[in-house]
Amino acid sequence: MTAKIESLDPDERPIPVAGRWAFLALLAGNISLSVGALLVRLADTGPTASAFWRMAIALPFLLALAWRESGGRMPPRNAIVVASAAGIFFALDLVAWHIGILQTKVANATLFGNCASLLLVIWGIFLARSWPRGWQALAILLAFAGSALLMGQSYELSPAYLVGDLLSLLAGVLYTVYVILMRRVRGTLEPWTALAISSVVCVPILFGTAFGLGEAIMPQNWTPLILLALTSQIIGQGLMTWSLPRFSPLVIGLTLLVQPAVAALAGWLAFGELLGPIDIFGGMMVGAALVLIRLPNRRAPPI
Repeated sequence: MTAKIESLDPDERPIPVAGRWAFLALLAGNISLSVGALLVRLADTGPTASAFWRMAIALPFLLALAWRESGGRMPPRNAIVVASAAGIFFALDLVAWHIGILQTKVANATLFGNCASLLLVIWGIFLARSWPRGWQALAILLAFAGSALLMGQSYELSPAYLVGDLLSLLAGVLYTVYVILMRRVRGTLEPWTALAISSVVCVPILFGTAFGLGEAIMPQNWTPLILLALTSQIIGQGLMTWSLPRFSPLVIGLTLLVQPAVAALAGWLAFGELLGPIDIFGGMMVGAALVLIRLPNRRAPPI
């Protein structure tokens, strides 16, 4: 029986029952990732260069954790290929996302960048070959309605933001592919090993892009970049990568919507951007969706 399960495609394997701590880890990873846009704006390098330093600063720690995790054993070749492909998509995602952040409003970049949440929900429905029902359907409606309310007041459609909006949308699509590939490879590799391989691939792509675009690469102030590497790559991506095989694409997609909520809160704390009743209500709807998606749903198949 065990051999039969191992032979299945990772997306078709039964999803293990994830406990309370696993869901908290998934949420904590998204919360850590949500401060990335603020730190990119604070960095005194070019946008792609800040992505390069995010990966380069974190890489020695990831390699050390991967070595300890694997005992120095070489991962399977197929797993290396998949993790490397994930790294390429993640590098391209960071290029599009970091440049987009500086070309549009933070609210626009957050809204379009989180199209990955919708795409992962669609991917989950495709895998299950069934529309969600019961608590799942209600959770999806609450999550996306709450996110729209939360971002709707600060979002602004303008030709001046078109390039940044499109880049942020592209980043969301690329991040979706990255998550799907990392979820697949996590059926074979442990989390730090998978993350280290993808990060190794990212570094030269990001450096070459930053150099080719003529960006300022060497920073004067290292603090935002060190915080970016710690919060986004080591903590954020570390917790996300560990959590991926424990949840369906539906749950992963909905938890991505934590990021706009935390971004709005960060804007209030850092820049004094007031949160109105609609913003607060939207955040509460997203929170309610995350509670509902964890409830047992006997009528609906897990997706």
